[in-house]
Amino acid sequence: MALYAFNRREDDDIELAEKELFFSIGKTYDLYHYLLLLVIEVADIASEKIEQARQKKMPTPEDLNPNTKFIDNKVIGQLRMNKSFTGYISSRKLSWANYQHIPRLLYNRMIAWDKYEEYMKPGVQGYAADKKFVISMVTRLFAESEDLESNFEEQSIYWNDDTEYVAVMIEKTLKKFKPEDGENSRIMPLFKNKEDEDFVKILFRKAVLHSKQNSELIDRNTTNWEIERIALMDILVMQLAITEIVEFPEIPVKVTLNEYIEIAKYYCTSKSSTFVNGILDNIVKEIREKGLFTKTGKGLIGEAIED
Repeated sequence: MALYAFNRREDDDIELAEKELFFSIGKTYDLYHYLLLLVIEVADIASEKIEQARQKKMPTPEDLNPNTKFIDNKVIGQLRMNKSFTGYISSRKLSWANYQHIPRLLYNRMIAWDKYEEYMKPGVQGYAADKKFVISMVTRLFAESEDLESNFEEQSIYWNDDTEYVAVMIEKTLKKFKPEDGENSRIMPLFKNKEDEDFVKILFRKAVLHSKQNSELIDRNTTNWEIERIALMDILVMQLAITEIVEFPEIPVKVTLNEYIEIAKYYCTSKSSTFVNGILDNIVKEIREKGLFTKTGKGLIGEAIED
């Protein structure tokens, strides 16, 4: 999307475009924490409802002896006191205070949800069950909520279409939580390491700088299609794929092709993935024959077979 935005700019300010790219990545990281915070918000509403029931003038036995399994969820408890998580939330001033209707709406849907009913049964206990339920909340209840998606779009243009991806990030994070880690359970960093951050910079900058020659490469390998008639997103996906193949020797060609075919399915037309796959196959053959890229280490996987 950053490459698309750059191609729509009237200037060629690559440094500004790069800043916007990293800003958008930072906003996605905000959403990662914001969605985790939503889990806590829903639990707070559950606790509030229990307290309100206890304060009734004529409480029922169930009101006085409620099932507190959800509000006592150990994984949610770990999130509440996680130093990295709470520090980030505080520093970025992330809050649901102005959108309290969303956690309340999700709470109401949760208590009518079959997964919640199953989780709240007496026989379902332990840290593993707590973790499984919180993961389901994020990856199913939250990720499938159209109201939540609309709210994210309203709050930030950078959050369009990010919910599903962020939900997967959170699932990976929570799966690594252990009860003994307590407040030090690891929250996923913005970048895995310096190499990870450099990958973003190099991929974007090289795709921009080599745009003309990559477009010529695409044009030569497109049968019965002039490049002007190919959708811009299809071209950009292929330019990024070519750039990754050429610039990153440690990444196997097949890994790159599979990744960008999936990206084409998501961002382009329904027929784009097949089209992009066919063109990229031809391009890889050409640039391999011309020795325009060299693979090393893990990047050699598949090269001997294809040669």
